[in-house]
Amino acid sequence: MTTQYLVEQIKRKKSFLCIGLDVDLSKIPKHLLATEDPIFEFNKAIIDATHDLVVSFKPNTAFYEAYGLQGWQSLQKTIQYLNSYYPEIFTIADAKRGDIGNTSSMYAKAFFEDLNFDSVTVAPYMGRDSVEPFLAFDDKHTILLALTSNEGAFDFQTLTANGAEFYKHVLETSKTWKNAQNLMYVVGATKAEHFTAIRKIIPNHFILVPGLGAQGGDLLAICKNGMNDDIGLLINASRSIIYASDNSNFALLARAEASKIQQEMEAILGAANF
Repeated sequence: MTTQYLVEQIKRKKSFLCIGLDVDLSKIPKHLLATEDPIFEFNKAIIDATHDLVVSFKPNTAFYEAYGLQGWQSLQKTIQYLNSYYPEIFTIADAKRGDIGNTSSMYAKAFFEDLNFDSVTVAPYMGRDSVEPFLAFDDKHTILLALTSNEGAFDFQTLTANGAEFYKHVLETSKTWKNAQNLMYVVGATKAEHFTAIRKIIPNHFILVPGLGAQGGDLLAICKNGMNDDIGLLINASRSIIYASDNSNFALLARAEASKIQQEMEAILGAANF
């Protein structure tokens, strides 16, 4: 999917909401456990109930890998369902991969060719040759971890070297890599005060912002400091939406939670003349 197509979907749906499909079998409605594939059935219900309110879905692969082969098959069925029935949706494999070049090439092949995701999250710690294999795919996007929402982000990401925090070095250096136009970045919703400085470094790239909802991110502050001329934001919420209920009406209540955020986003986009 091209960036321009993603922008068009945001403007059409009046939403830049991404829903994280992080499925924990201990939290889903109990009646689904009797089905052949509870994870897929849960995802399918959430997708069908919310697809018109969102522009992106983001399965975190750990929540599938934890269940072995069956979990991976559930992930395959989920992405196939999205690509078959909702091809306008931007799909993110939240896998946080990144290794030496030949290994990264295999990771990229797995997520971009076999599973046919539009994007994958990648850790930048091993540098250019660990990321460029992902960037080599046309109309696919590599979402680089920059400044994350967890407390441990301050262990390394904000350490100062040569006058700038480490995450700023990541942003600056990554812009020099081959096919850097295919980069997006992860910046946590709990780091809203950093968005102004980040936009000075990457004014034109999309930023994936996890941490809205359960982690307490401030949507208005993020948009005020992080929105660019193409909107440039994908705001992710996971638990606050998908686990809004553990009863048979879970999909309906998930839609209600997603709708609240979408309506806020519509108002923000309107105020910004999008």
